[in-house]
Amino acid sequence: MLALNRSAIVVRPRPPFLEWLHAVDPTSASLTLADLGREPTIYLVSEGTDREAEDADLHTVFHTIFEDQLNGWWRDQTAWPTPRSLGTFKRWFDCQFHSMLLDLTDEPLIEEDV
Repeated sequence: MLALNRSAIVVRPRPPFLEWLHAVDPTSASLTLADLGREPTIYLVSEGTDREAEDADLHTVFHTIFEDQLNGWWRDQTAWPTPRSLGTFKRWFDCQFHSMLLDLTDEPLIEEDV
């Protein structure tokens, strides 16, 4: 077992995100927050040591995560909210930080561009 020198941010949508999605995509009307949060996206960031480090990491990466989340559900960027500030991000998404990441496999990590 190997400990990874990363922290993780688990991101789940909050009600404002779901309301936006329902407004821009009529086919999403039956989706719930539970549906959207069933398989949350997990983002790896620099290894954090405390709440201050988590805040600094989030401030650095929130814009990328915000756009990734929006793009995952609706690709028409003209319908994306503006401005996409840190405050808006925090209202739209719940973020849980995890500092202990353990790799339980013997398989090598494979990097892929997405």
